[in-house]
Amino acid sequence: MPQTLDAAAVRSWCALALEALGREREEIDAINVYPVADGDTGTNLYLTVESAAQAVEAVFAAHETGVSAPAPADAVRAMAHGALIGARGNSGTILAQLLRGMAEVLTEGTPGDGDHADEGHGEGHGQRYAQGYGGRLAPALRRAAELAREAVAHPVEGTILSVASAAADAAEAASRADAPYGVDAPYGADGADGADRGAVYGADAARAVRAAYAGARAALDATPGQLAVLGRAGVVDAGGRGLLTVLGALVRCLTGDAPPPFPAGHRRYENPVAAESAAEACATEGGPAFEVIYLLEADEAAVARLRARLDGLGDSLVVVGGDGLWNVHVHVDDAGAAVEAGVEAGRPYRIRITHFGAAAEEPRVQRAVVAVVPGEGLAGLCAEAGATTVLARPGEPPASGELVEAIRRAHAREVVLMPNDEALRHTAAAAAEQARTEGVRVALIPTRAAVQGIAALAVHQPDRRFDEDVVAMTSAAGATRYAELAVAERQSWTMAGICQAGDVLGLIDGDVAVIGSDLAATAETVLSRMLSAGGELVTLVLGEDVPETLAACLESYVREGHLAVDTVVYRGGRQSAPLLVGVE
Repeated sequence: MPQTLDAAAVRSWCALALEALGREREEIDAINVYPVADGDTGTNLYLTVESAAQAVEAVFAAHETGVSAPAPADAVRAMAHGALIGARGNSGTILAQLLRGMAEVLTEGTPGDGDHADEGHGEGHGQRYAQGYGGRLAPALRRAAELAREAVAHPVEGTILSVASAAADAAEAASRADAPYGVDAPYGADGADGADRGAVYGADAARAVRAAYAGARAALDATPGQLAVLGRAGVVDAGGRGLLTVLGALVRCLTGDAPPPFPAGHRRYENPVAAESAAEACATEGGPAFEVIYLLEADEAAVARLRARLDGLGDSLVVVGGDGLWNVHVHVDDAGAAVEAGVEAGRPYRIRITHFGAAAEEPRVQRAVVAVVPGEGLAGLCAEAGATTVLARPGEPPASGELVEAIRRAHAREVVLMPNDEALRHTAAAAAEQARTEGVRVALIPTRAAVQGIAALAVHQPDRRFDEDVVAMTSAAGATRYAELAVAERQSWTMAGICQAGDVLGLIDGDVAVIGSDLAATAETVLSRMLSAGGELVTLVLGEDVPETLAACLESYVREGHLAVDTVVYRGGRQSAPLLVGVE
């Protein structure tokens, strides 16, 4: 495993942190009682790291077609910037500033964007920079802790800030004890040649990150004694717990060893219901009604004035960022005034306003499925299976705004979105992105037909981990071949030849494969071609005007030619195609 923070290690750190937060998100959500008991700290941290990871992946994608590799500085800056623009909630915003502080130190004196490890600097130059990053880990953690405290209007002990400071203290102590040239000695200092100095830096990184994790864990254990609300609830600080998870991922990245899991005994309430009751008790202490978050383009002088104004409007004020781009987070009673203050300071955008009282009155469900369906019949079928549906009427595909509204109606922390139409892929992606800015974790399954959505919904299990559920649903959809029968409106060239107006077209996986004159005969030909590749289940969705005799005819056709294949029939109602076919 790498012991240096090169670009690949940064990428690995992001991926491991995202994976770990995905596993522990629900547990962190359950112990979230400060500053507001809204049960979303784990989700917010996951979304923040997800944005950071996506930014790093974009840097690597830019180098896929060439011979160059991303410079370590590019990856570190991308991680910090991605976290900044995607930060969610109080703890996510602070984590973004922690990553920014680390980036400031780790990239100091390194090549700028566009100067890459293997371009014009000689063999091994990028590796030496990466090794220098290892030696800078302790001061990077110190700068991170300092910047995070500066970003919070009124720092409170017993929070993520305490955990970050303890991690920096422990890393510095370990580096002072072990680094023969001192933690602040620059790369290439007298008495250290490049190779030897790099080895020391790599070793320092491993020791420092282990020490940082141990210090953070000890500080996290102490949080219930520092913050009364945590002591009453019998939990450690949720934000600090999330930071420990991120540091644990860094330990695994640099050493190859995963730290032992945080023991269940560190929280008093093993029963989630009891934990929620404790959170509700803490929430009765009152506080502002709204959480307001937005990105802001403004200069530092304007941001300083904004801090003073927002500090007078509410609490939990955190302003992170720099170089003209900021992420603003505050809890207020007057959300409009908080946004207006941003307008006066610069250009606010991606504005998100959450009403805490509404969340308390109507708790979110953990997970929901949102599906686009082509007819009222399928809408009813999917609704019975627990999905929130969006009706796609013939010739009237839904806009992204309709999908966003459906996600909001689902009122869930996690949403699986299925467009069920290839043409809606980009619309659904835009809706998913908008919902993510509102704090909802959205997974988009690129279903291309309603029958694929039916197959995915059939294996949906909301009590599974989100990632596992999404993988199972995606697999079921991908294993379902789809077809539809349509009536040609005019003469046209197709993959199967020239069709005339009124001809029956059999489309398999989106392409015209059969041209016929009779609905039943064409459907049989389509089924024959699809089943020639195998199958266990045929799904038929009949349009509003299609007689039941067609279903009976096709069921008989399947039964006679394929004894081991079952057939299910649904009424789709008024839909654009008279018949939809799925084969699993």
